[in-house]
Amino acid sequence: MGIKNKISPGYIYFLTLTVIDWVDVFTRPEYKYIVIDSLDYCQKNKGLKIYAWCLMSNHLHMIVGTEEENNLSDILRDFKKFTSKEIIDKIKELPESRKEWMLNRFEFAGRFNNKIKDYKFWQDGNEAKEIHTNEFLDQKLDYIHNNPVRAEIVFEPQDYKYSSAIDYSGGKGLLVIKKI
Repeated sequence: MGIKNKISPGYIYFLTLTVIDWVDVFTRPEYKYIVIDSLDYCQKNKGLKIYAWCLMSNHLHMIVGTEEENNLSDILRDFKKFTSKEIIDKIKELPESRKEWMLNRFEFAGRFNNKIKDYKFWQDGNEAKEIHTNEFLDQKLDYIHNNPVRAEIVFEPQDYKYSSAIDYSGGKGLLVIKKI
């Protein structure tokens, strides 16, 4: 998933952001809420429009777009940079049984990249797929919301707290979304 896809302004995209080596970081609420709070900030301050989302243990799926004057690539770059730093700091701070192992993985991943100062948390790229048809949109909505069901975390999509499936079922989730 490290392939960079071109993101053009004015379109809606299905995105997958993946943690380096698929490390299961998002098993603790403290790490999950860094991502959720950052997405909320991007919505309120950077023009990010979230149509659907699901945070799994090692990746984030979203269907997103932006207001016309905002660049989705810039928002994603800033989001990844901020969340990387915050999550690494939180791993260092919390009593974490996998602390040494995770920090070692993230340090090793960034070791040979001149752009990385200490740790590399997210894989390069965003696995962006432009939404062109209603059929593709419906397929991606279903895929995102059923991800926790396929992973056997919940029986029903709307029961997974870290997803927009509850919003599509008539409830209120953790983030404000624009239903499609």
